Amino acid sequence: MKKNIILLGALDTKGADYAFLKECIVARGCSTLLVDVGVLGAPTIAPDIAATDVAAAAGQDLAALRARGDRGAAVGTMARGATMVLTQLHAEGRLDGVIALGGTGGTAVACAAMRGLPLGVPKVMVTTVAGGDVSGYVGVSDITMIPSITDVAGINRISRGVFARAAGAVCGMADTHVPAGSDRPLIAASMFGNTTRAVERAKATLEAAGYEVLVFHCTGTGGRMLEQLVAAGQIAGVLDITTTEWADELVGGVFTAGPDRLGAAARAGVPAIVTPACLDMVNFWAPATVPPQFAGRTFYQHNPNVTLLRTNVAECRQLGRILAEKLNASTGPVTVLLPLRGLSMLDAPGGPFWLPDADAALFAALKEHLRKDIPLIEMDCNVNDPEFADRCAACLLAHLRAATSRDGKENQ
Repeated sequence: MKKNIILLGALDTKGADYAFLKECIVARGCSTLLVDVGVLGAPTIAPDIAATDVAAAAGQDLAALRARGDRGAAVGTMARGATMVLTQLHAEGRLDGVIALGGTGGTAVACAAMRGLPLGVPKVMVTTVAGGDVSGYVGVSDITMIPSITDVAGINRISRGVFARAAGAVCGMADTHVPAGSDRPLIAASMFGNTTRAVERAKATLEAAGYEVLVFHCTGTGGRMLEQLVAAGQIAGVLDITTTEWADELVGGVFTAGPDRLGAAARAGVPAIVTPACLDMVNFWAPATVPPQFAGRTFYQHNPNVTLLRTNVAECRQLGRILAEKLNASTGPVTVLLPLRGLSMLDAPGGPFWLPDADAALFAALKEHLRKDIPLIEMDCNVNDPEFADRCAACLLAHLRAATSRDGKENQ
């Protein structure tokens, strides 16, 4: 059966580009469906789903939208409409992959629609903005961004090759068979380089107990993806050893995961283990990028492109309160573990970030504000000591077994 590839774009200004792209996809044995999101004028090639229908899906009239002459409003409307159209096509089994071409506006519309599709659905965006910071477009989705090299403004010796290979990419993705796995219950774990030893040891214990552990690197995107999968109901338990992204959110670092970090598991009642590991550090890029207000503070050069700032007593006190407030919203089992001998490899006796007063302030604030029925375990060890990892794994397994037992009784 032919795979059906959705071509999403502004057919009023980029009709020639999409006509060529369609030819390349059809030549590879796939069928196509053109969705027009153009708002400037009539399409130069015939769409299968017209821009009027896309605007209507967002509750707007295309003629009125054009008459307003507000490009920002138009982009927002077509993004909402395209999201609804693609979601419906996927639900009907008519979408095996999606590809789009565009500049900043077209990329904003297409990526918004692609983000509404499940993980695993092939998504390819050929864009003028690829190569820069595309986090605002991609979010936590699995969109493949391909640089257009030249502007998307007709077929030439450069665009011909870029578009043809992009067509090959989306067709190949749609036609790829993913081998079956063991499909064991999933645990989401948060990790940083400074907690690798702890997470790897706990991961081995959980895998031996019959779980599959997905590890997320706490670079902002990793934390948001963890939260998304928990919210989607795909995660049985959370091993949230590394909550460093909250330090970046509070202080202004580059690895923030946003204010909802730690929110999904709390709302969904997913069993969780939480520690304040790596809240001793805030992440910036190369030293020259560190904001001037941090002059005189303690830094550590993690690598040429990442500079770590040691959190101080006041910041740690705030972080303790924030973690408690997030965890207090928990509707399911959660246990907090505190490593009293340091929050990271750097925050250990004799280490460059060893600052006991700051850690003590964090611990005290967390204990003061934490809901009294949430278990809190203090351990006289570093986060990376084997006994700490073992206790984290044991506590999570206890929560998971209790949840399994409870669910079994409820289903009887």
